[in-house]
Amino acid sequence: MSVERREQRSGGMQGGSMGRGGWGAMGMPVQKPKDFKGTALRLLGYFRPQKYRLIIVLVTAIIGTTFNIVGPKILGLATTKLFDGLIAKFTALQHHLPAPGVDFGYIGMVLLILLGLYIISAIFLYIQQYVMAGVAQRMMYRLRREVDEKLSRLPLKYFDSRTHGETMSRAVNDMDNLSTTLQQSITQLITSAVTLLGVIVIMLLISPLLSLIVLLTLPLSVLVTTVIAKRSQNYFRTQQRALGDLNGHVEEMYTGHKIVKAFGREGQSVAEFNERNEKLYNAGWRAQFVSGIIMPLMRFIGNIGYVFVAVVGGIMVTQGTIAIGDVQAFIQYAQQFTQPITQLANFANVIQSAMASAERIFELLDEQEEVPEAEDAKVIEHPDGSVEFDHVKFGYTPDNILMEDMNIDVQPGQMIAIVGPTGAGKTTLVNLLMRFYEVNSGAILVDGVNITEIKRGALRHMFGMVLQDTWLFNGTIRANIAYGREDATEEEIIRAAKAANADHFIRTLPDGYNTVLNEDATNISQGQKQLLTIARAFLADPEILILDEATSSVDSRTEMQIQRAMTELMKGRTSFVIAHRLSTIRDAELILVMNHGSIIEKGTHAELLAKNGFYADLYNSQFKGRVLQEEAV
Repeated sequence: MSVERREQRSGGMQGGSMGRGGWGAMGMPVQKPKDFKGTALRLLGYFRPQKYRLIIVLVTAIIGTTFNIVGPKILGLATTKLFDGLIAKFTALQHHLPAPGVDFGYIGMVLLILLGLYIISAIFLYIQQYVMAGVAQRMMYRLRREVDEKLSRLPLKYFDSRTHGETMSRAVNDMDNLSTTLQQSITQLITSAVTLLGVIVIMLLISPLLSLIVLLTLPLSVLVTTVIAKRSQNYFRTQQRALGDLNGHVEEMYTGHKIVKAFGREGQSVAEFNERNEKLYNAGWRAQFVSGIIMPLMRFIGNIGYVFVAVVGGIMVTQGTIAIGDVQAFIQYAQQFTQPITQLANFANVIQSAMASAERIFELLDEQEEVPEAEDAKVIEHPDGSVEFDHVKFGYTPDNILMEDMNIDVQPGQMIAIVGPTGAGKTTLVNLLMRFYEVNSGAILVDGVNITEIKRGALRHMFGMVLQDTWLFNGTIRANIAYGREDATEEEIIRAAKAANADHFIRTLPDGYNTVLNEDATNISQGQKQLLTIARAFLADPEILILDEATSSVDSRTEMQIQRAMTELMKGRTSFVIAHRLSTIRDAELILVMNHGSIIEKGTHAELLAKNGFYADLYNSQFKGRVLQEEAV
């Protein structure tokens, strides 16, 4: 597995967590969108139906943040009153006068007002978060639904031309990354902007001179953040590359652990893991260390400003130009000043990552869909199973035509065998028949009706497929067989399993038909998987059968049993059998020999052998190979 592929896999897995806030995110390498403005405007369109909720979010954020901001200023009033009372008392004692008392009633009232403001602020901020969570989830629900519906409308060529991981990354990781950003970072953006603006205004109202001292530290903070963030990005890239390399190694060793044990390579595998883990440790340590020093440096710069504010403020208090409570409040505002700046700087990276995810989602939504069904699409209620290829021309790309002029006439109930070397176009013919791909020209007719005039669901419902590559899902064996027909009864499921010679091995399992298959169905053998897919086809009871090397993964004895069951199943049904082992299709009523997308020979087994052509060469080479194997044994 190449390093680039491992990096791609690692990046896909981490896409959902990148840029979720915090100091570490400032140093993370951010994927930037190609068209930030266009993506942002399109994303805003999804908010339009919820514009009133967004107004509530904005208003509650402003009110909640404002009440929180004025807290230190009001607390300063209590501090000033307490300080004035103590000074008055000290002065009276020096002059041997009656000492006035501290106005604790005023102080208590101020503290009650302050408590009320903080409670109101918390309520409004809670409302903001609650409403914004609803806005984000409603929007993501709509977007996820559109993606899910889009995937069902995409043609097969889309999935053939892309890895499953890429599609899953767009539908899951990018969606998760966008959801997190919308729910958390947008509210953070609003509160940070309001906090920054409010703090600056109140600081200027308290003292322009002290405000100037604080503002002078801002360029230094920005410089430190920018320099360190750029340096840490290189380390994070190295960390991500090392993580992808390690993940790739773990995946390879996990999927091939039986082979590793069989050849006694556990030691080498562990040594290679340790080596890659050490690289990841070194890269991660450097990345976290460099990004981690941003906060201490920002605090150091903030403390420098704090010292100057405290000294200058103290001097101003002695001169009577400012109240001590205002100095106390100003110090609190000075400490709050850098926090929203840092959050806004971090938000720039977060929004870049979110827009990149949104752009990838929109690219998926903009993919070309299947050719729309005809408005008057038909449903064949009682199909006979006749199939005709009428001068069909097809190529996966316009400049690479596979089939030039395909003509086939299959009568109802016929068994048609399709043979030929790898890449001859056998499976392509089946894909065209199921309308997974559209023909370039010509027509495919079922019961005399062009398949483009039949509803796709109704067309595919007429077919039953058993492929060489089995597909079973995480669930019980009963559910996997019943996938062929939703309304199947228990008796019908068991009858289908018996017909496919699967009932015996199923009953030997600890839980029988209730045995749960894992995600890859690795808790049963490959041959048993194939038997279950055949049982599924039996249960579906289709009008037309497609068997693509259906017995390739079973032993010879089981193959003979399945062939007999298949013969019974195919009675009265049109059947297309793709086979490499020519001995399995000798009884076919018509054999089509394909090569390079064209039918070069057709006839019965005996007729084709008599021609002594391409089919005869294939058949004799397999027979000769079997004889040589027997002699070697």
